[in-house]
Amino acid sequence: MDPVALTRRLIDIESLTGKEAAAATFLASYLEELGYVVERMPVEGDRFNVYARPANVERPALVFSTHTDTVPPFLASSEDEENIYGRGACDAKGIIAAQIAACQQLRQSGKSAGLLFVVGEERDSQGAAVANQNPRGSQFLVNGEPTGNRVALASKGALRVEVTARGRMAHSAHPELGESAIEKLLDALQALRAMELPQNPEIGPSTVNIGIIEGGRATNVIPDFAKAQLLYRLVGPSGELRRAIVAAVGPLAEVEFVLDIPYMRFLDIPGIPTMTASFTSDIPRLAAWGRPVLLGPGSILVAHTDREFLAKAELAQAIEMYVKVGTFLLR
Repeated sequence: MDPVALTRRLIDIESLTGKEAAAATFLASYLEELGYVVERMPVEGDRFNVYARPANVERPALVFSTHTDTVPPFLASSEDEENIYGRGACDAKGIIAAQIAACQQLRQSGKSAGLLFVVGEERDSQGAAVANQNPRGSQFLVNGEPTGNRVALASKGALRVEVTARGRMAHSAHPELGESAIEKLLDALQALRAMELPQNPEIGPSTVNIGIIEGGRATNVIPDFAKAQLLYRLVGPSGELRRAIVAAVGPLAEVEFVLDIPYMRFLDIPGIPTMTASFTSDIPRLAAWGRPVLLGPGSILVAHTDREFLAKAELAQAIEMYVKVGTFLLR
């Protein structure tokens, strides 16, 4: 197989979160042609995870995994002498290609590993949650995210929060008759921005991003509704931070915690450089699939951008790294 060509083929199949069926269908057929026993694991509607194992091994001890979905917008593939470009180049379609190539090399050396490609990582890890209810007996899980081909010793968690303020509509000519939900939300957000967030000497500070703000009805109407969606990157347990968020918002608005992915520590692999990841992954939702390793080519700094790319040399190195990890774990 040609990992560069496979990466480009995958990039050119649009697979925004919720619309992964075409990419999953391609992967399932591709892996069947390589001789794997392939299971299409239903998730929701026409969406499904792809699990593949060598035909001669019922329960591989090691499974390589990453996600088939990407963030918008779709960006078709291109390449030059050094790099592959396009949406998913490093997050995570190049990783899919590297993991398949590594499994092929492990098979040739007499070692067997499975593959698990899931949907929904970029939104809510729905595919991983479904997979976790259907483990296949593996002892180790090598999850792929852009770590620059370094093994992540730990990764930040994620706490997604919705803050909703409610008010009373009135004509803007007489604001004293209404109650502005937007003003209440702004005060709540200011209180949250002023909070001191947790620190972890191993992985750095917790951070917060106010990603979405919505509300209001018209410029001449006092708004009766406003909502903000925030994402905190966790560096430890979320309990104390949750309580602090609720206290900071107080009576100004309602607080709902819609996603909580914990801070995680992972396996180290001798001989491979290490890092700590400021992002999260599907690993917290895949605990039933074995002890985790987090490793993959590419940089998180270009993922989710209009210049996303993966160096061809790094793709080739990732295959070597995955083979090295597989050889170590299957010793």
